[in-house]
Amino acid sequence: MTSISNPFVTTGKVPEELFCDRKDEAKQLIHSLTNGANVVLMSPRRVGKTQLIYHCFDKHIVSDHYVTFFIDILKTSTLQEFTFEFGKSVFNTLASQGQKMQKLAMATMRSLTGNIGFDPVTSLPTFGISIGEIHNPIYSLEEIFRTLENAGKKCVVAIDEFQQVANYPEKNIEALLRSHIQRLSNTQFIFAGSERHLLGEMFLDSARPFYNSADIQNLGVIPEDKYADFVSHHFIAHEKRVEEEAIHDVYQTFEGNTYYNQKTFREAFSITPMGSLCTREMTDLTIDMMVKEADRHYSEIMARLNLSQKELLYAIAKERRARQITSGAFIRKHRLKSASSVQSSIKKLLAYGLVSFENGEHYIADQLMRLWLVK
Repeated sequence: MTSISNPFVTTGKVPEELFCDRKDEAKQLIHSLTNGANVVLMSPRRVGKTQLIYHCFDKHIVSDHYVTFFIDILKTSTLQEFTFEFGKSVFNTLASQGQKMQKLAMATMRSLTGNIGFDPVTSLPTFGISIGEIHNPIYSLEEIFRTLENAGKKCVVAIDEFQQVANYPEKNIEALLRSHIQRLSNTQFIFAGSERHLLGEMFLDSARPFYNSADIQNLGVIPEDKYADFVSHHFIAHEKRVEEEAIHDVYQTFEGNTYYNQKTFREAFSITPMGSLCTREMTDLTIDMMVKEADRHYSEIMARLNLSQKELLYAIAKERRARQITSGAFIRKHRLKSASSVQSSIKKLLAYGLVSFENGEHYIADQLMRLWLVK
């Protein structure tokens, strides 16, 4: 086992020995990809979909036979930005695959390789173009897809937060991407995202271009019993112990959110002396510290909202899972203005990513923010 001072990893790739569960989910994702299917991977935020993708990419059945690409488009808002992120990922990945792939990228991605530099450490070519230098993103996109088709090796492209493309101002982006993707003969795609209702509309609505074009895989939270075993195991492996009640309380507080669970136990682990017991009081202290550290960030977010939006956000936080938010009962209970005010406010809160909607319920997407609002 690799010697690691703190086994609760929250950043970067998670080593195999510190990866919690997800055996069935990994098996399902790899099965779809290796059998020629595209996959829609839907999950709540920060439950580990990105880490699952990297975990599968590192498996020999994938890494030995495929070139893998990962693109995060959460912060993109136009086709130009999408093309930049896509092109950068494809070029940098191929540049690391050897001279043959380097030459292919530079020969086929001509509109994107005008300012190629070289990394002084690795001597590999680097993607030197800026977003503003992509003057014709539709043409550049054609070059990127042509590069994938000519790669000479099977490819898997994971696009994280894929639902963002539905918000681009350019028309028919979904149809444009679908037309390119369906013509590729050697590339599978993972369309990942945390807004499950939006991804569901894109791939399950018969009127949308991506309808019925991929396997649907839903990624839930890691079951509490499996996560509890994981936490206990790593405390014991480092000659420490942890109360079952502490694990249960953290898991329930964050509703199984992998990132916040890991962050809590990373800090609690660090303050638990060797040979000692991590108690619920220690994890409560850790969570309180996390809430205080986030105060300025969340305060700045609230400062950008109007009064009606703030009131609705507080109401949803108190409910934890809010149903029928435009009903008279909900409005009276939380002393909101009116149904029309709630409707306009929820549109903004959903657009800002502060609230998510699933199974008829609205909830705060960020569990730590919900805790901050309640406290």
